[in-house]
Amino acid sequence: MKITFIIGGARSGKSLFALTRASEIEGQKAYIATAEALDDEMRERIGKHKAERSDEWDTLEEPLKLSPLINTLQGRYRVVLLDCLTIWLSNILLKFEAAGTDNELPEDSISEFTSFLGGLKHADDFDLFMVSNEVGTGIVPENKLARTFRDLSGALNQKIAELSDEVYLVTAGIPLKIKG
Repeated sequence: MKITFIIGGARSGKSLFALTRASEIEGQKAYIATAEALDDEMRERIGKHKAERSDEWDTLEEPLKLSPLINTLQGRYRVVLLDCLTIWLSNILLKFEAAGTDNELPEDSISEFTSFLGGLKHADDFDLFMVSNEVGTGIVPENKLARTFRDLSGALNQKIAELSDEVYLVTAGIPLKIKG
């Protein structure tokens, strides 16, 4: 298995770059979408993303439990594209915030991060492309949830980049290979 990590700012072209690169590989393909269609605008965005993919892609929607899903893909696909890690993280944090606690992240969220990262080390049946946002180049957020999101995104991105064979930074539609 080869892990390719694509990171960049919002609307930088990272998802299209990941899709283009992953589509070049022959074989069965799965697209893991972490976004949820919670309003009309998001439904429209998701529809546009789906329209960019050819019929060779199976779309799997999973906003929270990535580890079990990735485990089920072993032996079924040649290529898996996961878009996007920061949406996944946001889903987890918003679920946590909705629980109404001011404490640290609950154990099930931490174990999901650990399980996901550990599972990547053992997934060897497909090439994996992962997309994430670079959120650490802006100002310091004014509230605790946003700062937690920024901090966890940075930590997650660093761990994914470390595990990856190739890492690309996409800005203004231009990919820059920074690892591999």
